[in-house]
Amino acid sequence: MQQIFNFIIRNSNRLLFLLLLGISLTLTIQSHSYHRSKVISSANFLSGGVYERINRINEYLNLKTENDELVLENARLKSLLFNKEDTTKLPLADSIKGVKPADIVVSKVIHNSYNRYENFITLNSGARDGVKPDMGVINSLGIIGIIDDTSPRYSTVVSILNMKSQINAKIKKSNHFGSLTWDGKSTGFAQLRDVPRLASIRKGDTIVTGGQSVIFPEGINIGTVDKIFIEKNTSYYVINVKLFNDMTNLGHVYIIKSKDREELINLENKEKNE
Repeated sequence: MQQIFNFIIRNSNRLLFLLLLGISLTLTIQSHSYHRSKVISSANFLSGGVYERINRINEYLNLKTENDELVLENARLKSLLFNKEDTTKLPLADSIKGVKPADIVVSKVIHNSYNRYENFITLNSGARDGVKPDMGVINSLGIIGIIDDTSPRYSTVVSILNMKSQINAKIKKSNHFGSLTWDGKSTGFAQLRDVPRLASIRKGDTIVTGGQSVIFPEGINIGTVDKIFIEKNTSYYVINVKLFNDMTNLGHVYIIKSKDREELINLENKEKNE
């Protein structure tokens, strides 16, 4: 212990300098958006590289599982060749409503957090692939989240399991809209809020994207109605939505480009300023 005190005393000037330098850098980054964006981008680049290497190791360790899945897939394809009915049909990337194949970036999850209140996902596609912030991310089962930030080769996604996430959604059969959020409790459920009590809702009804934003096309699957509550002191429903996706087990995803995004935003801003 005495040696530690002696070390601190001998190097007090250096330690004080490093402390003040750290404080000044922190204040500079927090108060200047340009510096903050550069730091975030650099962090995405470094963490993306680490996550990708970890993902490669996990892929190697999971080769047996992947081989088993390939065997099942081969069996399914062979059954199709013999004109047997396919009971495992899923939406394909080129069948997303209102989205052309050229406007889809196929990517892969290399890191996925789901045990926090604000969860993020890292993908191995970035700015050089045409990925930009606020693009929607889905897979064959439904929505995953929204692009938050990018580096040249990687991007981070605000997961739907993030308490700050808000996504426009609706009841498929009735077109009543609400806001999809997450209460931070279960990885298998999200909550659809602000649904008017005039809406006819039953357990098992499908919840899809509402199409009232430029992030997701209308009609992308989200989940099914599990429970229905009446929010206190309001006239709105809160719907517990059982997600189609297992958010703890994600592989390949589709990033949706929106060519009309800037045009729509400029038009809306013009209306607000008039």
